[in-house]
Amino acid sequence: MGVESYMETKKFIYYQDEDKFIGWFEDFPDYRTQGETLDELKENLYDIYAELTSGSIPNVLHVGELRVA
Repeated sequence: MGVESYMETKKFIYYQDEDKFIGWFEDFPDYRTQGETLDELKENLYDIYAELTSGSIPNVLHVGELRVA
């Protein structure tokens, strides 16, 4: 039986500021990156996500949800 791989989808927020695209993940709003194109921004977001979830960066801030009455 082969190992199945899957890709998770993460939402990110971005905007264009003159000649740069600035973006961050919904789950990690304090960690932003940029790119000269939207594709470059996505590549940089991919890299920063790998770093944020690897455990190599201490005290990473997360966004959580809590259901209340």
